[in-house]
Amino acid sequence: MADVKTAAASQGNRAGKPKNSSNFLTNLIVVVACIVVGIVVYNFVLGDASHFVDGAKREKSKDFMGQMYMGGFVVPILMATLLTLLCFIVERALTILKAKGKMDAGEFVRKVQYNLANKNVDAAIAECDKQSGSVGNVMRSGLVKYREMTNNHDLDTDQKVLSIQKEIEEATALELPMLEKNLVFLSTIASCATLLGLFGTVMGMIRSFAAMSSTGGAGDATALAGGISEALINTALGISTSFVAIIAYNFFTTIIDGITYGIDESGFTLTQSFAATYK
Repeated sequence: MADVKTAAASQGNRAGKPKNSSNFLTNLIVVVACIVVGIVVYNFVLGDASHFVDGAKREKSKDFMGQMYMGGFVVPILMATLLTLLCFIVERALTILKAKGKMDAGEFVRKVQYNLANKNVDAAIAECDKQSGSVGNVMRSGLVKYREMTNNHDLDTDQKVLSIQKEIEEATALELPMLEKNLVFLSTIASCATLLGLFGTVMGMIRSFAAMSSTGGAGDATALAGGISEALINTALGISTSFVAIIAYNFFTTIIDGITYGIDESGFTLTQSFAATYK
């Protein structure tokens, strides 16, 4: 039995490496694609001559898109950051909302408790299939071990409870990484987008004042104000991107906390039920 588990674990580890490699490659492709899209939009949409008073010279903007283009080389980077953020928000939303399952965790645990109180393990497993979320997956693994332990006469009750608990911990260890995957992108973007926007603003301010100093300090105040306005486009993009990232990160972590609580509650339910029913 131990050999079978060891072999299965080894196969799981071997299977995990290509999966991790594939996940990294997928994320890299998404990031590179967003950068390419950001550059294309910056040059061919925002930089279109129709958005400037002087046409192809692109020195005086005529509308908001022209102002964004005048923000400089940081603008396409910020646009790529925003696109990357949106991609990972969609990916996390699809994964985490699916992991939440089709049934409230509290209601699901109560139904399992009812079936276990009546010693109907098969019905409890059927409830796990209906829930079809991370809590249901963990509970199902525990229930399969629960049913196995009810027919085991070689171990005492404490050993059986420990065996069930270990099975639940192993199932939990498989579920949680899937829930938390790619959240690091959201937290990183939340921290860096504002700084990147400020960097673009500072660069724009430097260019504006450098242009003013080159004319001996007698530059046009209107032109200077326009340059500062264009520079602040970077700050606006950075702050808005950071805002969306923070909201998304907190939203997803709140759902994950609820799922984790449901998993803990389900594990406690199984071990306590077995200890009370099969003393």
